[in-house]
Amino acid sequence: MRFGNWKMENYKTNKKKILILGGSGFLGSHVCDALTNIGHKVTIYDIRSSKWINKKQKFVKGSLLDKQLLEKLIKNNQIVYNFAGVSDLDVAVKNPTSTIKFNILANAEILKICAKHKIIRYVYSSSIYAGSSQGGFYSASKRAAEDYIKEFNHSLGINFTILRYGTVYGLRSGNNNSVTNIINYTKKNKKILYPGDKKSIRRYIHVKDAAEASVKILNNKYKNKCILLTGKKSIKIISFLKTLKKILKIKSKIKFMSKKRYGHYISKPASYKILNAEKFRFKKMKDFEKEIKNLAQRSLK
Repeated sequence: MRFGNWKMENYKTNKKKILILGGSGFLGSHVCDALTNIGHKVTIYDIRSSKWINKKQKFVKGSLLDKQLLEKLIKNNQIVYNFAGVSDLDVAVKNPTSTIKFNILANAEILKICAKHKIIRYVYSSSIYAGSSQGGFYSASKRAAEDYIKEFNHSLGINFTILRYGTVYGLRSGNNNSVTNIINYTKKNKKILYPGDKKSIRRYIHVKDAAEASVKILNNKYKNKCILLTGKKSIKIISFLKTLKKILKIKSKIKFMSKKRYGHYISKPASYKILNAEKFRFKKMKDFEKEIKNLAQRSLK
């Protein structure tokens, strides 16, 4: 599903009370601003204080695992966005159990609370890796989280929108952001070293474009759907690095790591395929009718 040209000031919507989990972060903070700018009442919930909060927004500090505090906040809101959890692929590789705890278990608990208090929309921040066989534990956690969201919709009727983000860049990003990391490294060391393959290609999307789209999906036509948010153009990494080299006036040659980075794709994420089961061949098996008769007779004793 694609977004056409549109302006936030022309996007009409009823004002809602919206809770943003992980609203102090890079993408979450921009979505908070985009929602506030069109009149929604935004509450930010995060383990870290927000550097970018404005006077129209409310901030509550807390953990994603604090079910009591989460319920207190969720029941007083109408829409919940979830940007919280483990968002770094490399961090997830090193911390699989924490990734399960925050990206799967916490997500399921939040969904239970949302169902209890009849939240009208649950918006989940996922990734293009969710549909990929690459991405390691990060990919697996996002895929599982999406499955739970869909099952909560089927069983308890929670309306959702899943947002699969591509490579987001822009202001407010930390050093774990690939673009920011490359720029900061280059400025500090006066050389360019890309931690990946020379043939890498990405569809970069500016954080403000991603944030605006993340608000527009509150429209009913995006209800109970999974939306892909990436840039329009495929950008070769080498082209981006050559531009950076020119802007920062770097004289040395661009270098690439020869070692392949675990979990990271080169041109596009490989599609995830479910593992097919091979049927076990039994030489001899118990007779069903005979064994049922035995069980029934035992139950009468």
